[in-house]
Amino acid sequence: MSSHTEQHVKRRESCSPATGGDTRYYDVLVRLLQWINQHRVRVLFLTSIWFAIAFSTFTVAQETVTLDSLAEQVALQQGNLNVVFILVCATLVVFMNAGFGMLEVGMCRQKNAVNILSKNIIVFGLALLTYWAVGFGFMFGQGSGLIGLSGFFISGDSATYGLDPFPTGLPVTIFFLFQAAFAATSATIVSGAVAERIRFDSFLIFSVVNIAFYCISGKWSWGGGWLADLGFSDFAGSTVVHSVGGWSALVGAIVLGARYGKYEGKLVKPIPGHNLSLATLGCLILWIGWFGFNPGSELAANENIAYIAITTNLAGAAGGTVATMVSWIKNKKPDLGMVINGILAGLVGITASCNQVSFISAIIIGCVSGVLVVFAIDFFDALRIDDPVGAISVHLCNGIWGTLAVGIFGANAGLPQFWIQLVGVVAYGGFTVGTGYLCWLALKMTLGIRVHDYEEIEGLDIHEHGQIAYAGFSMVDEAPSSLIETKL
Repeated sequence: MSSHTEQHVKRRESCSPATGGDTRYYDVLVRLLQWINQHRVRVLFLTSIWFAIAFSTFTVAQETVTLDSLAEQVALQQGNLNVVFILVCATLVVFMNAGFGMLEVGMCRQKNAVNILSKNIIVFGLALLTYWAVGFGFMFGQGSGLIGLSGFFISGDSATYGLDPFPTGLPVTIFFLFQAAFAATSATIVSGAVAERIRFDSFLIFSVVNIAFYCISGKWSWGGGWLADLGFSDFAGSTVVHSVGGWSALVGAIVLGARYGKYEGKLVKPIPGHNLSLATLGCLILWIGWFGFNPGSELAANENIAYIAITTNLAGAAGGTVATMVSWIKNKKPDLGMVINGILAGLVGITASCNQVSFISAIIIGCVSGVLVVFAIDFFDALRIDDPVGAISVHLCNGIWGTLAVGIFGANAGLPQFWIQLVGVVAYGGFTVGTGYLCWLALKMTLGIRVHDYEEIEGLDIHEHGQIAYAGFSMVDEAPSSLIETKL
């Protein structure tokens, strides 16, 4: 007997009942191996199918996990992109304060330069603090359709301010920064209309109160208030920002009165600015800043921002061009001040509808703004309302026009939308004039709002600040009034 057979017999014997073994498992294993050997083709085929199914199931599961993860990553990256975009836009809007400062100081006399620059720089700081304390809550906090009553001091979460959670919506912090820059813009508009004769302390107090009232009225359309429910549309603030600032400026100019020597009988005595180079620089800074103002109001980095930038640019260009031609025909010479104000008028006019009007409509809106600003300046002079930089004509008149233009050229153009826009204009005008007048009047009866005549004549820089803007340079008074009088 061979050694292999002997080993097999020994294993059988070791598994036999006599030796205490059990052959059942061994026999089953032998029969299974024999069956597999007989049906090996079928076994291989079925095994291949099983592996294929198992691998496919594993792959699908892996792909599902990967797609979900990818979607989350895309949403997160889009959210981060939105944050960066709004941060850049907020920075541009903040930079507009430099534009307002250069424009105003250039169009006013050099003896008041320090005063004007001081107002324009401090108003941003006051606006930011006021907006942080109460303004943000008034404008976007939960409350009624008239005023927000929660979320003061940036104490709320996204839901408090009507925002979706990040990354679907913006973080509260970046939304606050963008909106605070808008609040500062509205307050700065007033500075130009009351320049060269207002007390510095009274202006600061009014700015704080005015920002609070701006935020209350802003709730009506941007914070989900009653005008928003009505269907009022003001995309980036022709009314919410610009005409509100213009109404406050108008009331301030009326209560404050004209500058010394501006009007004598029926004569209007223009008081030229001391540096139109600065005024032109200010205009260009503001034009650039508007690319943060309007596209940023989309509140997301998407394909719409380029369209908004183009409509904004076209309207500004049309406003400047038409204002130049109209003033040239009217006054026989092209006026740089009108060029500047025409550009700004076109930009204000398009602000409410820049996201929904066609390019042709944007140009038409800009053209009307250019005509309107030229005649508005003469109109307010005829009423003896002194506005050194034309802020009322630019921001109030064209803010109203731009808001109404939504009902003429917008996506829902028609008489119903026009009437809704008109309701908004009247509501904002009535509220701002009423609250602004009470504030100006209270200041006039307590601290006083106007400097003494001798202070105005000698300059606010010396009497209000004890400084001069151009140390080492001779002070040159304005051109002789007899040479530049305009008869009405």
